[in-house]
Amino acid sequence: MDVVEHDLNHPWEGVLAAPTHGSDVGVLVLAGSSGRIERERARLLAQQGIVALSIRWFGGPGQSPEICEIPLETFTAAVDFLTANGVRRIGILGVSKGAEAALLTAVHDPRVDVVIALSPTSRVWCNVGPGPDGQQRPYRSSWTWQGRPLPFVPMDDSWAPVNHGSGPVAIRGWYELSERSFAHLLPPAEIPVDKARADLVLVAGGDDAMWPSLRFAEQLAERRRSAGTTAHLIARHDAGHRPRLPGESLAPASPHFLYGGTPEADVLLGEAAWPHILDKLVGTTPSSC
Repeated sequence: MDVVEHDLNHPWEGVLAAPTHGSDVGVLVLAGSSGRIERERARLLAQQGIVALSIRWFGGPGQSPEICEIPLETFTAAVDFLTANGVRRIGILGVSKGAEAALLTAVHDPRVDVVIALSPTSRVWCNVGPGPDGQQRPYRSSWTWQGRPLPFVPMDDSWAPVNHGSGPVAIRGWYELSERSFAHLLPPAEIPVDKARADLVLVAGGDDAMWPSLRFAEQLAERRRSAGTTAHLIARHDAGHRPRLPGESLAPASPHFLYGGTPEADVLLGEAAWPHILDKLVGTTPSSC
């Protein structure tokens, strides 16, 4: 399917990829803590007949330099943008911190029809890096809504990585320790997906070395079931933090972090999730484009 791409500079940096014939189905594509614009992922979705918008949601002009008190209105404005471009069915696809943003946006914006959360969390976490004031501590929420920070779980800075030398580290244990240390803060920080109108597709690997995304995904699914709604969970116990959708490049190794899984398992998880993603967005099986 032929695709046209437009680079955006306002109100955020980004890319809009769309089939040349247009579509009334659109998806906002959010990266995680890399902060990058997911151009390749947006293009793949556009090849399936979907208008795909990917934006830089921090680190750009006029934005917080890192993930600190990011207004959820950033994402509802992106929904506005999609609807202004003729989209009638709205999806948000996010990975990791982008999945956290996607889930919270659906809770606060009933226009969102479907959320695809790759390697999600079930609760709001603290800032990752400094805010506009340049400060990283004390910890603050990653997100705000209508000017108010959302309740969050801070990190326990007594944690130390298993490998004390140089090289990339797995930080899953840091999140698990923080859950135990701040157990009293978990309930108000839970993402209330039971209140979201959107359909929910959860994709997670059991070998995720960044945070326990499969356990988090199971908690989200249970939260939906308890409220009489549903969530679709696709998982592989040998996959890590970065599932790859069909046609995507392999994720590069990081000098800083271990992500878990294997390239093969991450590809297989993405392949297993792909038809469910497209079915929820457009009600079709993948195109051969």
